[in-house]
Amino acid sequence: MRTIDVHAHLSPQAMWQVVDSGRDWYGVRFETDAEGQDWMLTTGRCTAPGTPKSRFTPEERIKDMDSLGVDVQVVSVAPPLFNYHLEPALAARHAREVNDEISSMARKWPLRFSGLATLPLPDVKASIAELERAVTQLGLKGAELDTSVNNRTWDESEFFPLFQAAEQMGALLFFHPAGSLVWQRTSRYHLGNTIGNTLEDTLVVAALIFGGILERCPDLKVCIAHGGGPACFGMGRMDRGWQVRSEARIHIQKRPSTYMRRIYYDCLTHSDAALRFMIDTIGADRIVLGSDWPYDMGFDSPVEWVNSLATLTQEEKGMILYENLERLLGV
Repeated sequence: MRTIDVHAHLSPQAMWQVVDSGRDWYGVRFETDAEGQDWMLTTGRCTAPGTPKSRFTPEERIKDMDSLGVDVQVVSVAPPLFNYHLEPALAARHAREVNDEISSMARKWPLRFSGLATLPLPDVKASIAELERAVTQLGLKGAELDTSVNNRTWDESEFFPLFQAAEQMGALLFFHPAGSLVWQRTSRYHLGNTIGNTLEDTLVVAALIFGGILERCPDLKVCIAHGGGPACFGMGRMDRGWQVRSEARIHIQKRPSTYMRRIYYDCLTHSDAALRFMIDTIGADRIVLGSDWPYDMGFDSPVEWVNSLATLTQEEKGMILYENLERLLGV
């Protein structure tokens, strides 16, 4: 059975070449703490631990994919490298450099890699231009986006032209948080990631639904990381809010749950019961394989995990492992 992973990150080789020489790469640098852990530091809001696999060349990456049973990775930049804080000209140059590298991987190894662009947000006009270049010239399948843009949510009217453009191009928009509001409350227990990331996923689901984006762009292709967080489980409460509060009905005339099947979600729940609930609620045809490679909060063996689930039928496993992404991306 073929396997396609939509949630696989890249720390560009271009970055390593610069930081290894002792220089910053668009403000990114690496430092080692007292325990010997390497940390990625940016001049924006994000920091992240380094992992040995982050340095892998494409050839090393392919060997690792083989060991995991992953045939194709849809590559996207590591979220701490979105760099939405950069000034416009520098942001555009950064996005082009990252997207060119991802495209070169997909063109050299077309049976193993596909790709998603990063965009020079918050400049919407420049982002549309770069998305068009990425899709029409570089052959990428869409873009990976943060769940917010410098603390502005995606239902702000200024971002709507980007959704319209992505819909017209048939480009997938894959949402993944680069940081979370939880980090502002506590740095303990890794809650900024374990709880914070999934809350950010839920917030972007809510913005897309309540903001009327999915209503106004019926053919928009959207995928949310980490199973969409608890959005699926909390949809009943969102429906209740829509029912009893007029402000929840400003942009949509149907229950929020009506739009759940307009979105794709990766399977990265780390929970058999949670994945089963999602399938029963949304449908297996909306769930795709996502590993969060190469980070420790991802799956150690994503394909093995899906295949091990006794609660899934073989038909459901096939849809998750490859069929849905083949149809969605033409990979």
